[in-house]
Amino acid sequence: MRSAQITRKTAETEISVEINLDGTGKYDNQTGVGFFDHMLDQLARHSLIDMTIRASGDLHIDDHHTVEDTGIALGQALNAALGDKRGVRRYGACLLPMDDALVRTALDLSARPYLIWNVDMPAAKIGTFDTVLVREFFQAFSTHGGITLHVDGLHGLNAHHIAEAAFKSVARALRDAVETDPRKTDAIPSTKGAL
Repeated sequence: MRSAQITRKTAETEISVEINLDGTGKYDNQTGVGFFDHMLDQLARHSLIDMTIRASGDLHIDDHHTVEDTGIALGQALNAALGDKRGVRRYGACLLPMDDALVRTALDLSARPYLIWNVDMPAAKIGTFDTVLVREFFQAFSTHGGITLHVDGLHGLNAHHIAEAAFKSVARALRDAVETDPRKTDAIPSTKGAL
């Protein structure tokens, strides 16, 4: 099974992540940040990656360290679970509508991390959650997961819908990228022979 467990402990946060790439989208995520948990649940459910996350952080300051460090640990877990990436499809894309929001994602499990983020949030907060942290999460996730990740918000009026569409769009693209290619189950998907 393509699975991984990562534990990350700093002076600011303590995080454990468990994932199974060949799961059914089961999730049990508890970070202490309600809206973020909701987004992580969407990421698991729509990528079909089983995900269990526990995070405790300096929430008395704000949510920043907890969200960013969860992205780091999740990216590391993804990278570990993928191994040498033999047999994966590597690329994924999704155009995802959610009510007023429309978000496009394209990604490559290239081991060359790069984030292009063209998503405008019409509000600074969703409840008590700072909307700038959506980008911070994906920056950390793409960097430590070795993902070239492009996310474009094409339409949207409601910040909750835009954020959720972004997580779901990335999830669906990730689902395609980590899936085993039945025509090349033993090959690394690169002419270089390595990713």
